[in-house]
Amino acid sequence: MKKITFIILLFCSPFIYAQEGLYRIENISFNTKYNDFGVSYFGPYRALFVSSRKNTLLDLYIGDIEENGNIINVVNFSKNLNTKFHEGRAVFTKNLKTVYFTGNAQLNNKAKKSRSGAVLNKIYRAEVGENGKWLNIQPMPFNRVNYQTGHPVLNDAEDKMYFISDMPGTRGLTDIFVVDISEDGYVGRPRNLGDIVNTNKREMYPYIDENDILYFSSEGFDDTKGMLDVYATKLKADGTYYKPINLGATINSNKDDFSFTKHKGMNTGHFSSNRSGGKGGDDIYAFIQNSPEDFESDRLVTGQITDKNSGELLPGALAILYDENGLELNRQTVGNDATYNFEVKKNKTYKIKGNIEVYSKQIEEFTTKGDNCIIKIETIYFDLNSSILRSEAILELDKVVQIMRKYPAIIIESSSHTDSRESDQYNNWISEKRAKRSMDYIVSKGIHPNRISAKGYGETQLINSCSNGTYCSEASHQLNRRTEFRIVNFNEIKNRYPDICLPK
Repeated sequence: MKKITFIILLFCSPFIYAQEGLYRIENISFNTKYNDFGVSYFGPYRALFVSSRKNTLLDLYIGDIEENGNIINVVNFSKNLNTKFHEGRAVFTKNLKTVYFTGNAQLNNKAKKSRSGAVLNKIYRAEVGENGKWLNIQPMPFNRVNYQTGHPVLNDAEDKMYFISDMPGTRGLTDIFVVDISEDGYVGRPRNLGDIVNTNKREMYPYIDENDILYFSSEGFDDTKGMLDVYATKLKADGTYYKPINLGATINSNKDDFSFTKHKGMNTGHFSSNRSGGKGGDDIYAFIQNSPEDFESDRLVTGQITDKNSGELLPGALAILYDENGLELNRQTVGNDATYNFEVKKNKTYKIKGNIEVYSKQIEEFTTKGDNCIIKIETIYFDLNSSILRSEAILELDKVVQIMRKYPAIIIESSSHTDSRESDQYNNWISEKRAKRSMDYIVSKGIHPNRISAKGYGETQLINSCSNGTYCSEASHQLNRRTEFRIVNFNEIKNRYPDICLPK
């Protein structure tokens, strides 16, 4: 019976997404048995935070930041700002002359309560005097006696303040709002960030970095790991927000995780949590971000169904997309160009099945791990300790040649990978030889050598847990022995070839 085959191309642009392992965290040594939380920065080397370490009241403290994120030389921040009531998280302008902070609402020298009996929090602004004291403490003009405001943070341009409130128009228990602030001190009307960001439960502790990535805590999304989790989102060009993504199990626990803050222009920062294993009620944790986040959530897999021997296109064939467990996700009957297109998620494994009369059914598996644009072909196998191309490998390399002829501006890298067996030195050597052998074949078919390079990665990019010392089946090891062809100039050619790029 005749056989069909697939050409599979996986096209992807950078994604923001929360992966497990993106962060390394440490419970810093200065935490006490009391509540310590809510870090903000007073210049590059000092941290302000909230604590009940001296009494039952929450006050503002300041200390010096060590290289490992620990905070030392802690002292009371200001007798002017710290009162006999609670004070909460604060944020400073870049010139350190203005502070916005959370504090209990006061009436007749008593904490003001809502109709339900809860103590109300408000946002206040103060300015530093010539003697270093904080003066002219004033409530923000959008404060009201019948609702809460708190947790202020400024964007990098300092023309917007983000904060939380349960003011009229709130979707949940507390929502995130934004308000414009002009240079002359004029404060606009608060705007709710909308139901992409805000849920029917609590949103708390917003923080926006210099790239306008908004971090906040929420207990209202389906993927929360328990109570408050930290999420990230960003405003798109059309004025809507990306769907918030969970920062993963390192940052988030089954308890409250909140007050995520980063050092400007750096991959370090602090967050707070009352997770198990802490030293007090709420503890402050230092973190290092191992790689940047990335917001898009879908990718495009596209390709053609052809006759395995002749390469003839097979219009009318049925392409069916399955997840790794065999659940059907989508199906398409290909047109005259025999091309299929499926949107897929990052870091998943999928299968595509092709079916057409008088041809045997064919199933191809592919993964969407990694951030590269990959020409996905059937696995190229090599004999043990050999880099000689086998006949079935030639058929797959011819597919790559076909794609490079169709898209003459793309530049690719022949990337060869091994499993974890044998030494690192040997695996690097043999993968380099195999990558170069594949490159040489493609060049021999008339592809200009400037359009392709070769690199062997050895065992450095395993796609499963079969690392050194781990028992795995031969089939599992085989998944790591792969050759890929990565489009290295994707950003430059994606607009030239819009039929192969995922729409924004």
